[in-house]
Amino acid sequence: MDLTPFWTFCLGSIWVFCLALFVDGATFAFATTILIILYAPYHAPWELALAGGLASALGSAVQFQILRLMLDSGHRWLHRFAPSREKVSAAMSQNPSASFLTIMVARATPLPDAPVKLVAAAGGYPVRLYALAILLGALPYYFVLAFLARKAADLAREFKVPWWVIAAAFALVGLGLALDHLRRRRSRSA
Repeated sequence: MDLTPFWTFCLGSIWVFCLALFVDGATFAFATTILIILYAPYHAPWELALAGGLASALGSAVQFQILRLMLDSGHRWLHRFAPSREKVSAAMSQNPSASFLTIMVARATPLPDAPVKLVAAAGGYPVRLYALAILLGALPYYFVLAFLARKAADLAREFKVPWWVIAAAFALVGLGLALDHLRRRRSRSA
């Protein structure tokens, strides 16, 4: 069974990309970068940034609302992970623009934004402002990522890089990360 037409359809469809980013944003949000890199050779960077940013912001808003409902449910085990609502609300009310900028900058980087999301949810930050901050942070990040991935794909096609060279590069990066992890573990135990 040849799956090539199926994958060609999936990678060529901006709607499939948006659905994947929405689901990713509404769940664990760990595949965003990979999805953008996969779709970059098939779409313009601005298309991926705009459509992906909207889909990701909507998915993140759903996840944020669920997190707020969970924190409001009164389960004690959830409050161990969340900061005091009174302290967070007081800090956010004193500096609402700093909260917005923090959320926006957190989304504009590849770093995990879970701590910022948890603090914002515990503080009762408005879902609409949260979604807007996510969208505004995602636009430049997604554009740059899609642009670089598209250029890398163009270079790979131009120079016809063999698959084993790419696999070896990933293996070297993985080996470097593993060695760094071992080195840090040894330095902590010493």
